[in-house]
Amino acid sequence: MLFQGNGRSNGKIILIGEHSAVYDKAAIVLPFNDTQIHVTVQQAPKNFLMSRYYIGYLTDAPENLQSIKELTYKLQTYLHTPNFQLNINSTIPVARGMGSSAAVAIAITRAFFTWKEQYLDQETLLSFTDYAEKIAHGNPSGMDAAAASSKEPIFFEHKQFTTFPMNIDAYLLVADTGVLGQTRAAVKSVSQRLKTFHKQTSHAIEELGLLTERAKEAIIMNQPEILGEVMNQAQNHLRSLTVSNKLLDDLIQFSLENGALGAKLTGGGRGGCFLALAKTKEEAEELAQLLQERGIKESWIQGLGVYQYA
Repeated sequence: MLFQGNGRSNGKIILIGEHSAVYDKAAIVLPFNDTQIHVTVQQAPKNFLMSRYYIGYLTDAPENLQSIKELTYKLQTYLHTPNFQLNINSTIPVARGMGSSAAVAIAITRAFFTWKEQYLDQETLLSFTDYAEKIAHGNPSGMDAAAASSKEPIFFEHKQFTTFPMNIDAYLLVADTGVLGQTRAAVKSVSQRLKTFHKQTSHAIEELGLLTERAKEAIIMNQPEILGEVMNQAQNHLRSLTVSNKLLDDLIQFSLENGALGAKLTGGGRGGCFLALAKTKEEAEELAQLLQERGIKESWIQGLGVYQYA
């Protein structure tokens, strides 16, 4: 066994298809390499965690770290490791729709397996991540885990995924509202609406899946204006599912009024991040500056036509 195990992963951005993917509809997910997680693990007298949000014994960790507590116990039992100290260094903002919980689970699993010098195949990696994600979110789609463990854009459908090359001359601005998203509550709310308002909710979910197919075509055909319109239509359906909120709606409308081709929330919603599509990098930078003046704390710009991977 090595003195120390190391594991890394990246964040993710859902371009389109959040919430509908839970019901086996299509989604497009981008690995987001501007945000990263690095985990180390090594032997210690008792199971101990060092992170940005908590430093102390895992047995005393707060409830919001329950998925980490249970995942590490499962890995410890599965791999027969001694007690450990776990160090988590992350640049992924939590509860912003960037897949932080899945990325943490991926990095932790990789760290434990390298610590024990054990081969880790993709199926096993995703199995452990899915275990942690069910604790964190209840009924995860699997998109976060797939994207956090991938180096390529993903087309996700029927809980299966294939790589999907980006080839569109446009730039994606990712803006953090600074407000925690509420993925678990939003997923539960959509599930409840499916029972109480079945026809309307089913229609919105179906349309989101169809819009994802149209987004794929727009990317293949290099049609940024059509992709922007598809994003706008998707946001309308997400709003009807009550997973948007006034803050997101206002910032998205502001982006459209200031040159964005399209804009929508990303992730669970009710906070977190949103996306704005711009034709050029300069236009994306100008919009980012205007959003900063409106209170956006952090933003990132990704060129879609020249997508680069670490």
